[in-house]
This record gives sequence, structure tokens and C-alpha cells, in this order.
Amino acid sequence: MPGGWTTQRWTGVFTEQAAMFRAAVGKADPAAKVPSCPGWTFTELTLHVGRFLETSLEYLRTGSTVQLRLPRPPADVPPLEYLDAQLAKAAELLPAVPGNRTAWTFSPAAPDLAWVWHRRIAHELDLRRWDAQAALRELVSGDADFAVDGIDEALTTLLAAKHSTDVPPTAKGTALVQLTDVPEAWVVTFAPGVVPEVRSAWPGEEADLRITGEAQLVHYGLWGRLPLKHSGDERVRYALKLD
Repeated sequence: MPGGWTTQRWTGVFTEQAAMFRAAVGKADPAAKVPSCPGWTFTELTLHVGRFLETSLEYLRTGSTVQLRLPRPPADVPPLEYLDAQLAKAAELLPAVPGNRTAWTFSPAAPDLAWVWHRRIAHELDLRRWDAQAALRELVSGDADFAVDGIDEALTTLLAAKHSTDVPPTAKGTALVQLTDVPEAWVVTFAPGVVPEVRSAWPGEEADLRITGEAQLVHYGLWGRLPLKHSGDERVRYALKLD
């Protein structure tokens, strides 16, 4: 597992983020808009997280090695009730499933192991907690170490998933992601028609695009939640973003 993280640590973060997300959506007007998710209200945000959990947890529950097609959530269940059911299921499954259990995953750059889902679930709840708290103007500061893990997931796993679609990437060039509050740095190489290649940066390395900033700012910036401090090739920047 990357960076010393374990399923227990990701589950702990999930528990914290899930509690904050539930508190935020529970107090919000269901019809209020969520500015960081254009077109969504708190109802859509709540349903999205419930649906995400239902889908993700099914791979942990079954250990399926193929992609599953799940039915839509029942329309007659209130969104918060649906969310609560999935949060309860997550609280039971996440600590019970070992990280080395086989399970289909969503990225060609990730192993088909359960820990990939533990990681993704923790970071998805963090991102959606950010969306909900930002909409309420009640943002809580996060942890730099967790943000570093989120950047690593974004670059080494999620970019490959983004660029392994039926429409192959056309960007060509390199991106240097350099953090200023911790020593981590990555270089991402883009080439048309293939998933990006990611490695640790060398000291003093140059690239077509340079992104710098504190871990949390870069993490949420890659998701389009905050401005990314950058210089260089805009086409490479577009290819790097996840939103």
C-alpha cells in the first residue's frame, strides 16, 4: 500500500469525513445549491454519495473480479435515509474486509485489491464533505498527509482511469507537481493514446507544466475546487485535472 497508509487508516479517515458530511447535509436545505458541483442541490449531493457507497461497497462485499451493474436506488426512499443505510453498511464492511482481498477496481493502473476501494472511499467522502461544507461556508481544514495520499491517488490511479476511456488522450508533454509544505513531488508524462506515466520527480527537474503549492491546495485544485498555482502548457494542465 502507498505511503505507509493502511486500510485501518483509510477507514479511520472515512469515519471522520462521513460524520462531517452527514452533519452538513443533515442541516442543509435539500434544495440549496452546491456551488462546487454545478447543477447539483444538496439532494443530488446526498444521493451521489449514497450511490457511490452502494456501488463501491458491493465490490468489497462480494469480492467480484468483474465490473458490476447495479440497479438505481429506489425512488421512494428519502435521500438521507438512503445515505444513512449506505453509511451503516460502510461502517460494517470497511474494517472487516482485508486490503489484500481480490476485487475488481476501476483503473488500469491499480491492482485488483480491496485496499484500492478503501482508499477511494475515504477520499470521495473527503471531497464531498468539502463540497457540502463549502456550500454552507463552514469549511474545516484537513490533514496534509491525507492530502498527499489524495494527490498520489489522483496521479497514479485516477488519471489512468480518466484516460482509459473510449476517447484516448491527445495531450503530449510532462507535468511536475511540487509540494511546498512537504517534500513530495511527481512527474506525469502524457502521450497520445496511452495512460499517463507517473514517477517521483528528480531534484531540479523541469517539465512542460509546473504546479506548486501546499498539499491541501494542490489536492483540491486537481479536483477543480481551488485554483492551481501553475505555469506552462495549458493543454497539459487540462489533461491533469480530474473534474
